[in-house]
Formats: sequence, C-alpha cells, structure tokens
Amino acid sequence: MDDVMRVVLAEDGELIRAGVLTLLSGFSDVEVVGVATDLPGLLRAVEEHDPDVVLTDVRMPPDHGDEGIRAARELRRTRPGLGVLVLTQYADAQYALDLIAEGSQGRGYLLKERVGRARQLVDSLRAVARGGSVVDETVVEMLVEAGRRRPDSPLARLTPRELEVLGLVATGYTNQAIAEQLVVTDRAVEKHVSSVLNKLELPQDSQTHRRVAAAIVYLSEIGETAPPGRPR
Repeated sequence: MDDVMRVVLAEDGELIRAGVLTLLSGFSDVEVVGVATDLPGLLRAVEEHDPDVVLTDVRMPPDHGDEGIRAARELRRTRPGLGVLVLTQYADAQYALDLIAEGSQGRGYLLKERVGRARQLVDSLRAVARGGSVVDETVVEMLVEAGRRRPDSPLARLTPRELEVLGLVATGYTNQAIAEQLVVTDRAVEKHVSSVLNKLELPQDSQTHRRVAAAIVYLSEIGETAPPGRPR
C-alpha cells in the first residue's frame, strides 16, 4: 500500500455519506477513489478503482439486509488482500461474527457513532488495509458478557484479567495499547497474552497467527450466546 490510502466508500444514506466524505477529505494521506450506494455498485467500484480498503455500510440496496457482510465475503474470494471495514449503526454481535467467519484478517466492524472520531476511523481503515482486524469495543463488551455466562466455554479457563486482555486483542489492540488501556506494564500484558495462548492450546506457529486464532476462538465462543440484537 502506498502512503496515500485509496478508499472505496459504500453508503446509501446521503447525510452519512457526505459526512464521511468530508471527514476523510481532511486527511492528505487518504483518497476516496470511488463511491457506491448499493451492493452491485460497490463491487463495480472495487473492480474499477482497485482500492486499498473498502468502507461500507451493512445495509444497502437492493435488499437492505446484510449487503456489507456479503460484499466482504465476496471480496475475500475475489480479492483476498483487500481490507474491508464495515461501518454500521447496529451493535450486533452476529453481524461481527459473520464478518470474520472466514477469517479476521483485513476485516473490521465499527459503529457509526465513531465517525466523529476522525483519527480512530482512519486508523481503523489503515489497520484493516494492512491485514489487521478491528472490532468495535461496544460489540466486544456485548460478547464478553455473553461469554461469561458459559461455564463450559474454553474461555472459562481464563482469569477475568486474561479474558479482558483477550477481548482487547480481539478488538485489534496492540500489546502497548492494551497496557495503556489497562494501566499496566507492557511486560504484564505480554505475560497475560502468553498465558491466554497457552490455555487455549493454540498451535505453536507464529505469535501473530496465534493472536488471530485466539481472537477468532474468543469471538466464536462468546458469539454463540450473544443476545440477538439484529434489527428487522
């Protein structure tokens, strides 16, 4: 990816679309190269402009269902290196789980209320463009509460602090960011992460891959009992 991040935006709401475009125009290292208002238009824009990342709503024409998730799934197949950040008004755990069902790499799920936090939005776009994963902290909190109610879950092996650390890992936080969030040392976070990976009995490959695997285990396990929040 070049220094300038090329973005395709898919959003059918005129006000939200205008707001996001205005926000992103304030960053000299971000260029919106294409805009779409429905699922077919999004896929065409990606084909035409070859962006670094897609920023898409969940619900768009033609069906106002889960078009953003479907687009992410299709782009995983046709353009596996392309990042997709889903921006939505729905704090819906199942949408987030559907988004990462085939892998969390290059995928993000962020609530529209974060649009006012320009730097957070751009940082999230860059993270998924580089193959990272981002899950909105509100959704993670929902999943944490659901997971705590499952005594048979593999997550029951973890201490409350380890579960908290894993939740932040699943959100896309680095060890340094976790340390700042929890007001502990980097070394303490490293120990917690190492303990989590060992307790979940993940394969002994690279640390990065084990972190991604841990995040997927976490989100999958706690998502099974997450409250049904998808609006109809």
